[in-house]
Amino acid sequence: MTHALTLPRVRQWPPVLPVLAVIALLALPLTPGDEGGAGPADALSALVVVYCAIRLVRDRRRPLSRTAVVLLGLPVAGLALAAAGAASPGAGIGGMGRYLQVFVLVPAAVVLLIRDRGDFRLLAWTFVGLAVWQGAIGTHQYMTGTGASYQGQDIRAVGTFGASDVMGMATVVSFGLVCSVGLALGRNSVRQRAVAAGCAVALLLPLALSFSRGAWIATAVTCGAQLVLAGLRRALTVTAAVAATGVILVGGFGLGSAQLQERIDSVTRVTDAPDQSVTDRYTLWAAAAGMWREHPLTGVGLKGFPEHRDAHASLALSAGSDTEGAGADFRKQPLLSPHNMYLLVLAEQGLLGLLALAGCWLGLLVCGLRGLVRVRRDGPGLDCALVACGLLIWQLTDFLYADIGGPSTVLTAVCFGLVAWWALVGSGGTTAWGTVR
Repeated sequence: MTHALTLPRVRQWPPVLPVLAVIALLALPLTPGDEGGAGPADALSALVVVYCAIRLVRDRRRPLSRTAVVLLGLPVAGLALAAAGAASPGAGIGGMGRYLQVFVLVPAAVVLLIRDRGDFRLLAWTFVGLAVWQGAIGTHQYMTGTGASYQGQDIRAVGTFGASDVMGMATVVSFGLVCSVGLALGRNSVRQRAVAAGCAVALLLPLALSFSRGAWIATAVTCGAQLVLAGLRRALTVTAAVAATGVILVGGFGLGSAQLQERIDSVTRVTDAPDQSVTDRYTLWAAAAGMWREHPLTGVGLKGFPEHRDAHASLALSAGSDTEGAGADFRKQPLLSPHNMYLLVLAEQGLLGLLALAGCWLGLLVCGLRGLVRVRRDGPGLDCALVACGLLIWQLTDFLYADIGGPSTVLTAVCFGLVAWWALVGSGGTTAWGTVR
């Protein structure tokens, strides 16, 4: 009698495994001084799109619905016009490829590869796992003084993303925290909700140590919205618990109290006594608005902001931001974007491009919230609804202070895929795979 090791058949493996691999690649360290271009995760995301296309051709099932095609395809028209107006064909093709990756192709692939709410939760927990890993590295960097430079000390938590992408770890931790809160507020088992709540509390510290004001604001707004959407009574209870935890971590143990207090105070001084980073941001915003006024409908073309920046920026703009630490030498990082996604799109794609992208996002938000109301009243899936709506609210809020760019951008693409699946497929109850569980 022969014995053989029984392995699951390939057809039984979750189709979202390649998407999980994309997320897992962001746990690997980046080369110090990396300019923030396409990385291994971006390359794998392209293969995921190809893999999804092959599955569609082979299986001949589960095409996108008409609503999904309209919403996910809406940005293409604005991108095509902006690419045609780019300074060079290379810039137009490169910029269009990046936007299609983040807002169209990868999200569509994620929508098509998720079978049910179990796959959705698997991706959400992967987000949490990546956030815990990056947060642990960031906390260690702060404790040992091996992080990125902040006020002359190498204490800024940046995880594996390095000093050239100080927003990378903050973005990953924020996504993980939003997913944790959504999973904790759902109707899963008590054990899963307890683990998710514990992860959410644990991620508060590395988020604070990232010293990212934009991530703080977006996360506070998002978690508040998730709590309200889950129920007012629960919102009050959880808010009190989080406030007590914050007092213990910052006040009781004094973790980063001086630096954190200064950074928090700077949020309220953006108009009275702004620091140089805030001044630079205001100057870049004004430059983007000036570009749009000159080309209101189609903008200056994809990747045209750096070329037109100096012609529209005032002398208040500095030469660049200083980056150092976390294994990298000192260098001046040029300011090549306005650090505001809406203004970047307005400057490079004009009003037509902004309306196309914003229309896609607004449509996803409306459909997602409608599905959340449905499952909150009756039916399973509240955790998925809170995660999806939370991720979209966080991204739309963070876009006021940041734009796409850097290795963590591919994670934004996966987030839009999760949001789109819930808004267009998961909240409906049935798919071509069968009943959504």
